[in-house]
Amino acid sequence: MSAAFAASVSVMGMAGAAAAETDMPFALDWKFEGPAAPYFTAIDEGFFAAEGLTVEISEGKGSLDAIPKVATGAYPIGFADINSLMRFLDQNPDAPVTAVMMVYDKPPFAVVGRKSLGVEAPKDLEGKVLGAPPPDGAWAQFPIFAAENDLDVGAITVEPVGFPTREPMLAEGKVAAVTGFSFSSTLNLKRLGVPMEDQSVILMADHGVDLYGNAIIVNTDFAEANPEAVTGFLKAVAMGWKSAIADPAKAVDALIKRNPAADAGLETERLQMSIDANVLTDYVAENGMGGIDADRMASAIEQTKSVYEFQSEPDASKYFDSSYLPDAGSRMLK
Repeated sequence: MSAAFAASVSVMGMAGAAAAETDMPFALDWKFEGPAAPYFTAIDEGFFAAEGLTVEISEGKGSLDAIPKVATGAYPIGFADINSLMRFLDQNPDAPVTAVMMVYDKPPFAVVGRKSLGVEAPKDLEGKVLGAPPPDGAWAQFPIFAAENDLDVGAITVEPVGFPTREPMLAEGKVAAVTGFSFSSTLNLKRLGVPMEDQSVILMADHGVDLYGNAIIVNTDFAEANPEAVTGFLKAVAMGWKSAIADPAKAVDALIKRNPAADAGLETERLQMSIDANVLTDYVAENGMGGIDADRMASAIEQTKSVYEFQSEPDASKYFDSSYLPDAGSRMLK
């Protein structure tokens, strides 16, 4: 194991403590915004407690943020982009981390542009300036999107931007488009005064990108030592999403308790966007939340191989382990 993961040797001690204390701190990918509301709902409505778990949720700094936190054992469980997890495990094959529950069955990876700045379709990016935060999950998948849409990437000026400046730069016209999660960038722009009619939301999943999105990930040493706790956590997560789907405004109330500065109306809209476009897909409505389709996963790996050179042959079983999922009935969202 690389030196970067030397800390993971201590995870067994952490696992034993968690088993005794039923404590499962959860590392989010991003800030306390609408799509995080189901997890707070699971706390407030006692879904985690019913499984004998105490869960404290921490903010993240992007789609890649939770992966090293969970891999090193700093957190037993987190939320991260599964495509970034594939590459991480390719570069760190001994890292004890895998995905155990798909949440964004349809990924929110998007290019969000302004029609008034000439961006409405993928090809419009050529000759324009694209703002892209380096740790952004959508930016990580941009090469696949570019290849699927035959974009001349040499004709696109990529401006590395920070998350706090991404939407302001687009609002000010300093860039013509940005990469980001659809429900994040669009509503952030709306808050900055850019009307929805001027926004073009180019979902990568609607333009040839056959990937999955963010998933619950676990430290595998912790999971092996505490399988019932992991399954209980996933059951509570599904119940939190089911409750949020039934009453988004109530779910956002749980969020506002933790982020009083947030706009309840805006975050309810953001949560509803994530439900409609990313979580409650036709596949999930039929099969329940959390699982994946093997053929689609194989296709996603092939697309990743087209733009990323794996150091070893990719193995889907390393990236997703369905064995901790509760029964399908408890994962139905309606």
